[in-house]
Amino acid sequence: MLMGNANNSNSDPGRSAKSSSGTPRVLLVGYNGANNTGSEARLLTIIEEFRYVLGSEVEITVPTLNEGNLRRYLKEGPKLYIAPVPSLYFFAMKRLVKENDLVVLVEGSCYMDTWAYYLLWAFLGATKYAHAMGKPSLAYAVDSGEVSDANRLRIAREASKTDLIITRTCAAAERLRTWGVTAPIEVTGDQAFVFEPHLEDEGLMRRVWPEAGSSVAGIAVVDFYIWPVVVRPWDRSRYLYKWPYYFSHSNERSLASEALAGSLAAQADRLTEQHGKHVALICMENVDEPLAREVRRRMKRPDLARVFSSREFNSSQMTSVLRNLDLLLTSRYHASVLSMAAHVPQIAVGHDLRLEDLYGEIGIKEEYFFKHNTPNLWEKVRARVDALVEDPEPVKKLLKRGNEEQVKRALRNRELLLKFAREHGWDVP
Repeated sequence: MLMGNANNSNSDPGRSAKSSSGTPRVLLVGYNGANNTGSEARLLTIIEEFRYVLGSEVEITVPTLNEGNLRRYLKEGPKLYIAPVPSLYFFAMKRLVKENDLVVLVEGSCYMDTWAYYLLWAFLGATKYAHAMGKPSLAYAVDSGEVSDANRLRIAREASKTDLIITRTCAAAERLRTWGVTAPIEVTGDQAFVFEPHLEDEGLMRRVWPEAGSSVAGIAVVDFYIWPVVVRPWDRSRYLYKWPYYFSHSNERSLASEALAGSLAAQADRLTEQHGKHVALICMENVDEPLAREVRRRMKRPDLARVFSSREFNSSQMTSVLRNLDLLLTSRYHASVLSMAAHVPQIAVGHDLRLEDLYGEIGIKEEYFFKHNTPNLWEKVRARVDALVEDPEPVKKLLKRGNEEQVKRALRNRELLLKFAREHGWDVP
């Protein structure tokens, strides 16, 4: 098995064998460094929460498959380490668990294989290693979703070894229990609900796109048909995610992706022609860019659209863009979450359970959520968009109330972390 070296600060001989502050060394295992706005917002908030609860002396290590991307928004310091790991991560993950005192799963899309089963296995592996080494582990405001039967059994076996699982929706917690997970489970809210953009990023969209004026609708895209990422020894470079991981592809999938681009372009055209909007094509992860650019290319007036990508803009800047939209059509969970503080009227087209669960808890699922394979999907979306443009106030009130509740729930993460720390005998301020 090809591994390579995992060069990271934990191997620095100048680093002491034990934390001198009495606080645990924390390993944050997640989808770090993927140019993913949601993961970035979560990670930054989680680091702040751990420092708030455990004190500024807490030592935090963040493993990543893409060190360059992670360093765009995370700066190493005396107590914060970035640990590059190879694509085949098993041995590196085991070593990192050994070198730390607390293993924390921080990826929202944790207990699901929608995107890639190798990510699920990484998270379960970290929990397994921690349990075998007698070290506590914590899943921190994560989600569950659709998984294969085999992975469901893996989750039941390995996730049950977690000291505490905190989910961000009630439905996620119930699924885990139904699958046979016996670990203690609490329900809170996603950390992105308490993420705030920097003051200097206010009005970013007006500065970078002044010709759009103040009437902009957003479409946060996902190409449903390139997922999950699969392991192959080789394939065409156009399908490469990061060796040996490649996007799923077939003639049928390619045709479905083309149809999706055409349908989204038609929605964008209607927003420009019927409703006088400019259209921001939102890429919450840079892998969304090919679809977004194809949508723009197919529009009748591509000059009325602009691509906003996480590859170019950080989480603070993307949040500013999202909160200045008049309307949002989203297939990305965190586009919904990060826009909600501004009560942006929205409709979701989802291919997994995350948006469906969130909309269900907020009370807007029946009217504003559609599965991506819904019959006559785009006719229904078009009608709902028209209704929202005509009268956005009812859904804005629901979003305001829902956001307030989710913020309260998200703030409980700190309380549970403090309780967890005290139960394990760690020094807290």
